[in-house]
Formats: sequence, structure tokens, C-alpha cells
Amino acid sequence: MNRTVRRIRYAFLALTALALVAPATIAPTHAAPPTFQTTARQAVLIDFDTGAVLFEKNSDAPMFPASMSKIMTSVLVFDELRAGRLQLDSTFRVSEKAWRMGGSKMFVGANDEIEIEDLLRGVIVQSGNDASIVIAEGIAGSEEAFAEQMTARATEIGLTGTQFRNATGWPDPEHFTTARDLAMLAMFLIREYPEFYGLYSEREFTYGKSLDGKPITQGNRNPLLYKAVGADGLKTGHTEAAGFGLTASAVRNDRRLVMVINGLNSVRARSSESERLLNWGFRVFDNYRLFEAGETVEEAKVWLGDAGFVPLVIEDALAVTIPKSSRRGMRVKVLYESPLPAPISAGVEVARIEVTAPDMEPISRPLKTAGEVGQLAFFGRITSAINFIIFGASSGG
Repeated sequence: MNRTVRRIRYAFLALTALALVAPATIAPTHAAPPTFQTTARQAVLIDFDTGAVLFEKNSDAPMFPASMSKIMTSVLVFDELRAGRLQLDSTFRVSEKAWRMGGSKMFVGANDEIEIEDLLRGVIVQSGNDASIVIAEGIAGSEEAFAEQMTARATEIGLTGTQFRNATGWPDPEHFTTARDLAMLAMFLIREYPEFYGLYSEREFTYGKSLDGKPITQGNRNPLLYKAVGADGLKTGHTEAAGFGLTASAVRNDRRLVMVINGLNSVRARSSESERLLNWGFRVFDNYRLFEAGETVEEAKVWLGDAGFVPLVIEDALAVTIPKSSRRGMRVKVLYESPLPAPISAGVEVARIEVTAPDMEPISRPLKTAGEVGQLAFFGRITSAINFIIFGASSGG
């Protein structure tokens, strides 16, 4: 299309007051193709602030979560505490079923009245199956009813591949999740319940007494809490069918990563693979904050308006996670048909910002008008259109 024809087209649009604007689209956020190798059957690594997926392996494949299920058990307790239906000093009675439960234990006594605060530490720090059942029966009346609440809560949070059949992660062919769902659950807990999240970084908890009368102290099973990797949670899991797994989070330089790894063949492999994956994520990637919420990104030119420009703003803060090696190749573009024809209303999506970089899928976010621009009167539009056809300049404003 030659320049004169383009000017005539703009003049026609101005005189007929027609404007066609395509809505902006949001691209999925993946920071890079997988370059990390792991022996885990399932794994995912996500940047907490940007949601960028740094690494994934079979992240949407069904898997058995084992005791990582207890993250949801705790979330339901946090829900009750937040709603005021429970307090930390509220108590639940220990049933015979809970007392007899095998596997990892808090070592509660039958018919004991246990405070919620102790039960939470029994679940989070000691991975107690007995404590999990006490909580389930205390909240829902039975473990089966509690498991239904767990599944319903998973759906509310947005987990699409998760179904619970018990409160502990005890083997059941119909009790499953995905690595991505567990990561989303962990991020939900960290974001929604910061006042309780500190429990996940406690390294030991003492409760009950052994047969010889000595206090029973158990250490947190999360291996990353004992390493200099910045870890502050969350939960291990292991059954014969699931293998060894870990849902974890770590912070370095105000940047948080969330990781799920599962299907490993030993405690040692779980420890080493999880440490390697976290270190890789922090070393290879970084976050770059581009715009704050409500910031003006561009002053868009206006065609036949009573102002020559209109600010384009981004609603939410925009930060990207990309490989550090791709920083020099990052490009930021604003895409829209210029000039924008008047009249223009405030808060209308008329453009998008696009961020590209090597080894990264493009990120696109909508831009909205930050003010109104009226249309010139009829003769003003005629004069401006003629000037544009002849001289190629818009006379708005």
C-alpha cells in the first residue's frame, strides 16, 4: 500500500468514525526449553513471582503424591483458622483409628485431646499420619469426608489433575495428583497463608514420650532445610509406588523458586537431585522488572482528536524470568495501529506490549488508554484529513 492510499484510508476512517482494534492476547509463560537432566520421573521448577516455568518433566502426568498430600491437609486447617471456626488452642480427640495408624507418626495417645497447633506441627514437621487423621476426623467427622473436602478445595484453587482419597497420602490407586498441581498448591499456600508458612521451616518438633519416659523429638524430613540453599519448606513424600518426592521452596536475593520432584529411588537421590535443580534454577535464570502496575508504557498518537496523544498504561506489574545469557537479546515492543482514531474512551485495550528474548516464548500483555480523547468537530476533521493526505501529518491537539 503506497503512502497516499494509506493517508486516504485514514481520512475515510476519520470521516466515518470507524475504528477496528484487535484485542490483545496473553501468551503462556515459559522461560526456556528444558536443558536440565534429572533421574526423577516427574519434576517442575517455577518462579514464584512471575509464574515462569523454568523446567518441567512429565509435570502433568498423574503421580502418587504420598505424604506431599499433607500440604492440602494443612491448607484445610489454615482455612478453618482463617474463618475463625478453629483456634490454635482448640483441641481434637484422638480416635482409635488415628492411634493405630501406621507409617510416620506423631505418637499421639488414644483418646488424648491434642491442640491444633501441636497437630499442625505433627503433620508438617513430623509427617504424622496419626495427626493427619485426627485433623480429618475433627474437621469433617471422617477421613473419607475430609478427603472429599480436600478434592473440592483443590478444584477451587485451580488444580486440574488432583484427587484425594485420604488425608495422609496412604497408597490408594484413586489418590493422585501432578507435579504442576503440587507446585500450584505450594504457591497458593505461601501466598495465601504467610502467617502459618513459617511452620514449614521448623527443623524439629518434640511431642509425647517414649516407653522409657523420654521426650520424643523428630526432625523435619525436608533435606534442603539443612543445606545452604535458602529453603524454607515444604514437604517430603515416599511410598513404594510413588518413590521419593519433595515439594520445596527456596529464596535467594528476594527471589523465590518452587520445585516439585518425585519418583526418585532413594533418600540420597531426593536430596541431591532437589538441590541440583534449585541451584540450577537460581544460577541460570534471573528476574527483570520492566514496568510497575499502572505505569505509562507509551504515548500513542491520536488521529483527529482534540488531543494529539493518549497514554497507554499496563494494569499489572510486568516482570520476566529469562536465562541470564539471554538478557542482552531481550526486546520490548509496543504493538498497535498508529495513529489511533478518535474518539477514544478511557480504560480501553488498544495495544499490547510484547517481550521477546532468545530461548523464551514471547510474553504479551494488554495496554489500556489512560484518558479520554474527544473527536474534532466536522470541519476540523476535514482540515486535518486533507493536511494528512497532503503533508502526512496529523493535526490533533
